[in-house]
Amino acid sequence: MALFLSCLQVTAQDLYIQCGRLIDGKSDKVREKMTLIVAEGRIERVAEGFLTPENEGDRLIDCRNLTVMPGLMDMHVHIEGETAPDHYLKRFTQNREVTAFESLQYAERTLMAGFTTVRDLGGSGVNIALRDAINEGLVTGPRIFTSGKSIASTGGHADPTSGFRRSLEGDAGPREGVADGVDQCIEAVRWRYKNGADLIKITGTGGVLSMAKNGQNPQFSQEEMNAIVQTASDYGFHVAVHAHGAEGMKRAVLAGVHSIEHGTLMTPEIMDLMIEKGTWYVPTITAGKFVAEKAALPGYYPEVIRPKALAIGPKIQSTFASAYKRGVRIAFGTDAGVFPHGDNWKEFVYMTEAGMPAMEAIQSATMGGAMLLGLEDELGSIEPGKRADIIAVDGNPIEDITQMKNVRFVMKDGVIYKSEL
Repeated sequence: MALFLSCLQVTAQDLYIQCGRLIDGKSDKVREKMTLIVAEGRIERVAEGFLTPENEGDRLIDCRNLTVMPGLMDMHVHIEGETAPDHYLKRFTQNREVTAFESLQYAERTLMAGFTTVRDLGGSGVNIALRDAINEGLVTGPRIFTSGKSIASTGGHADPTSGFRRSLEGDAGPREGVADGVDQCIEAVRWRYKNGADLIKITGTGGVLSMAKNGQNPQFSQEEMNAIVQTASDYGFHVAVHAHGAEGMKRAVLAGVHSIEHGTLMTPEIMDLMIEKGTWYVPTITAGKFVAEKAALPGYYPEVIRPKALAIGPKIQSTFASAYKRGVRIAFGTDAGVFPHGDNWKEFVYMTEAGMPAMEAIQSATMGGAMLLGLEDELGSIEPGKRADIIAVDGNPIEDITQMKNVRFVMKDGVIYKSEL
C-alpha cells in the first residue's frame, strides 16, 4: 500500500518515458529510440528520439534498455481464487471474507505481471467488490470487468452445489446463477444486472473442473440461449460462453454471443459461423495444459475430474491453431486461477508455438482485448489521448517471446505500480 500511495503523488507531473523499443499495440513494426509523454493519466505525445523533461518537476523514466508496450489484457481470469489440492474442500470450510482477502494478492500479482486490465469470468460476487475497491483506489490490482456469478443450468458446470450431498444442495435458482427454462434464464440475467456485473458469463457445455462426469455436453437449449442473449442485450451486456463441446458452442454462436471461451472441440463449421457473426474466441491454452499436467498426479483433483482433464486439456492448443489459421477473431485469455495467477505470460509461448507470430500474440492481448471489451478508443494501444496503461519488459519479445515474463515496469492510468529499472 505504501508503494501505491507514493505512486499517486507523482501523477501531477509530466512523465517522460524513454523507450529502447516500442510496440504500440497496432503497428506490426517495433520502433526504436522513442519517448512517451504522459500527463494526467493519459498519453499526451509519442515522439521519436530520447527526449528529456522540459519543466522543473517533470520526471524521466529510463526504459532505454527495455521494450515498452501497452498494458496487457487477459480476457479470461478467475481473480477470486487459485488452484490447490484442497480447492474443493474450501467450498465447505472457507468463508467469503477469507476469499476476499485472498483475492487481493491475486489481483496485485496479476498487475505486477503486466496485466493492467482483465475480464473476470465467474466467482462468488467477491469479484464485483474487488473491482470496486480497485476502482476506488483502496487496493492494488488490474482494471476488472466481471460477470459476477456465472449462469448455469441445474447440475451444469457453474452450478455451485454440484457434488454436494443431497442434504446440502438446497434449491439454487436464478439468484444464485442456476437457471432452467426461458423465464429463469431471463431472471438470472436480471440478477446479474442488479448485483452490478459488467457482462454475462454462461456455461454452455459441461466443464473440466466441475463435479460432474461430462465435460462437453450441451447444457442450455437454443431457446434458453436466445433468451439469455436477448435479455443481456436489453441490459447492455455482452455474453461470454464457456464451451468445450461442439453442439453447445454452435447454439451459443447462433444465439449471438460475444465470445466463446476454451472452444476445445470447435469444428470448421463453427469456426466459419464465428467468422460470419464476428464472434470472438478466447482460447485459454495455459489452463488446458495445466489441468492435464495436474490430472496425472493422483489426489490433485477429485477422481471424477481427472479423465476430463486428461481428455480436454491437451486439445485446446491444436484447436487454437486451427481457429487462427481459419481467421477466427482471437483475444488473449488464460483462465488464470485454474493455474497460478502471474503465470499468464505463458499463453504467449503456447500461442506462438501453435503458429501465431509473436507480434500478433501481443496484439491479441492489447488491441484485441480492447476491441473485445468495446474500449478500443480508450485502451489497447500507445497513442495520444489514450489511457496511460504502459509496461516494459526485458529484451525483445518479438525475437524471444519468453521475455514477456520479465516485466520491469507497470503503469496503469498514469500511476506507476512497478519500477525495476
